[in-house]
Amino acid sequence: MTDTSPTTTRLVEITDDNFDAATGIKVSEAQERFVAPVLYSLAQAYTNRDTAWPRLLMDGDEAVGFVMASFAPEDEDPDCRADLWRLNVGEKQQGQGYGRVAVEGVIDEARRRGFSRVTVSWVPGEGSPEGFYLRLGFRPTGRVEDGEIVAAIELD
Repeated sequence: MTDTSPTTTRLVEITDDNFDAATGIKVSEAQERFVAPVLYSLAQAYTNRDTAWPRLLMDGDEAVGFVMASFAPEDEDPDCRADLWRLNVGEKQQGQGYGRVAVEGVIDEARRRGFSRVTVSWVPGEGSPEGFYLRLGFRPTGRVEDGEIVAAIELD
């Protein structure tokens, strides 16, 4: 198992220097129906520059994942103020704790910005990330948006 301690893993901004590494992150074929490719996410981040927070998860010099959140404190919908939009962990890097590190990074950034809650949503079905998010402490809100279950985690 790879050491996914905070000293070896970190979230970094997407730059010209790591763009290819970011867009090279591919989830397993079975997961492709649950999460958009990184390139799509980066295009979405470009069109939502004021709120999107895309980050590349690095372990040493290796790109192992991608996470994108939105921080929109003025949004009328409380489920959209601090929202985890995307999590892509490379197929070969899954099961090593990288997803947890990426989500914890989003939660830390939300706390730093003064948010008391983070939301996420997923498409239900076999192979969905539902179990992963539930194990991290997210709980369904009872809301379903565009067929996706919305869940939240309350921050300390």
